[in-house]
Order: sequence, then structure tokens, then C-alpha cells
Amino acid sequence: MQTIRLKLGPRSYDIAIGSDAENGFAKFVVGRTDSRKFLVVADHHVRPIAVRLAGLLPEAKVVHVPAGESSKSLERLNELFGHLATLPADRKTPIIAVGGGVVGDLAGFAAATYNRGIPLFMVPTSLLAMVDSSVGGKVGINLPQGKNLVGAFHQPAGVWIDTALLATLPDREYRSGLAEVVKYGVILDEEFFAWIENHADAILKRESSMLEHLIARSCELKARVVEQDEREETGVRAVLNYGHTFAHAFESVSGYGTWLHGEAVAAGMIHASRLAEKRALISPELTLRQARLLERFGLPISSLSSWNVEAMLDVMRRDKKNVSGRMRFVLPTKLGRVDLFDDIPEAQVREALAIG
Repeated sequence: MQTIRLKLGPRSYDIAIGSDAENGFAKFVVGRTDSRKFLVVADHHVRPIAVRLAGLLPEAKVVHVPAGESSKSLERLNELFGHLATLPADRKTPIIAVGGGVVGDLAGFAAATYNRGIPLFMVPTSLLAMVDSSVGGKVGINLPQGKNLVGAFHQPAGVWIDTALLATLPDREYRSGLAEVVKYGVILDEEFFAWIENHADAILKRESSMLEHLIARSCELKARVVEQDEREETGVRAVLNYGHTFAHAFESVSGYGTWLHGEAVAAGMIHASRLAEKRALISPELTLRQARLLERFGLPISSLSSWNVEAMLDVMRRDKKNVSGRMRFVLPTKLGRVDLFDDIPEAQVREALAIG
């Protein structure tokens, strides 16, 4: 196993990455907790994996939630609280989240709030969760008015990534995760972006050596950002939201589930890059390189013309990054660097949204 240490003082933890590494799972988890009782949360798609992992632990109860964004709700959260209460869980009883970003966000928020906080282990099973949502401590649920409006920062006690779990991931979900990988190259690492371009075919074939480097570098880049700005207070961590202001609007207006999150992020990055062009921050060539790579991965590069621009703007006005009523956008200034802007006229945003 390759291990990346995310350093946050007493909240530091390891991200373990390997292939066909299931036999090491129990040692990884049990060695990082004083409890011998666990609640394993999974969606029904990965329940067999969760049951198999639970069988390696001293005592574990497995519960599942329906797959999909709709599970990030107060109703499902209350159900998890009920399972924890009947276990019964104490302040040292860990939750183990097995699944994609939805399970991680929901189970993580339950861990952040039950008994004012209990340990959490992440076992991501989708590429998107492996490279993004399982690392960094952001957890939460959705409201009808918007995505992730209720949440917390709750760092896991550890993250266990087995790339072998990606072998059976549906192709659309796998490609969706590649959007976040491309994002890391754009915002932080020009060389990594070029590496992705040069190995795109092998990445699409899910070659083991490619996957381990792809995931490890993505996690390493995110870890370094989180170490600098754990709770998104200085603006450093905001760079990870490149494309997301547009993406959340696309998801909300189209109805959660129409696009996968990574698909929305892919289109969101291109809209953000075009907005950067309008601001004369970058040349069209940078947008073109992103678009070519995303299209090579079978991802969308624009919103649908049928979506209502005013409705999307309304969602963006409620974005968590906004300050004093001003929309803030993460925009590229060169390949490998982005900055945060809060002086963009709404008319320019409307123009960027209207580009199909």
C-alpha cells in the first residue's frame, strides 16, 4: 500500500492506496481506533463489498441507503441516527462509509453530529470519491434549495482506497470521476495535466499502474491544499471548487441525477474557463486543451441550451463561496494556477451560461 499523510496536527490521518488490498483493511481500521464495534454504511449497489469488509472486523453492523443524490437528505440522516442509537454507539464507535460521494457525505455528516462527533473511516468505491470527496473532511446533505447547504468539516480517521474496486464501476461513473482528476491538473499541476493527456488511452482502459498514480497524485494535491486551509477560511481551499459554481447550478436546475456530479463539473470547468477568457485572464488555447481532454473522456463541455439561465443564476447567487451578496468564481490564470474573483459582473456570468 502507498500511504499519503494528510497533516492537520491532532486531526492528521493516512490515505492508503493499493490494489487487491482487502486483507489489510481490518488492520488499517482497528489499529486507528479504540473501539471494536462499527457501523458500516453503504448504498445498495456496493452492499456486498460492505458486508465482506464488515466480516473482517470484530463486530460490525451493516446498513444501506438507496443509491443517488436523493439520499443526502434529513430523512436518511435521521435513519442513520436511529441505527447509531440502537447499536448503541458511544463517542468512540466509528462509522465506516463504503461507497461513492453520496454515502461519504451522508455518513460523514452523521459521524460529525452524533454524540457531537464520532470517528469516521472512508472506503471510497468510485473514482470520484477516491480522488475527491473522501479526502478533506467536507460532509453534508442537500436541501431542496441547494446542494450541500447543511454540513460540517469532519476529518476521517483514515481513508482506505482499493483500486481493484474500480474494475466493476460502470463506465459512465468512471468517466465522471476523471473530471475531478483533470481539475487537479488545471488548478495545481501543469505536469500532471500533461501526464493525463499523454496517458488518456491507458487511463480509459483502467490499467492498474495508471490508476494508482492517477489517484495518488490527485489525493496528494488535495491533501496539500487542505493542510493549508482546512476549513476554507483563507481562500486557498476554494481553488478546489474550480468549475463547481457552474456545476452546482447545472445539477440543481436539471434535477439531481440528470447529470452525474463529474459530468456537471466537466461542463462547469469549461464555462469557467470561457469566463476567464472574457476577462482576458487566459488565451482560448487553455480552454481548448481542457475541452479536448474532457471530450476524450466522454464528458460534456457545455450546459444544455434548454436549461433556464435565470434559474441557474439564482442557484449561483446562493453559492457558499459568495460574500456580501457578491458571486465568487475560481478562474484559471494559466495552466496549473487558478485564482478567486469576486468582481465579475453578472452580465458576464449570464453570457458564459448562455454559451452552449
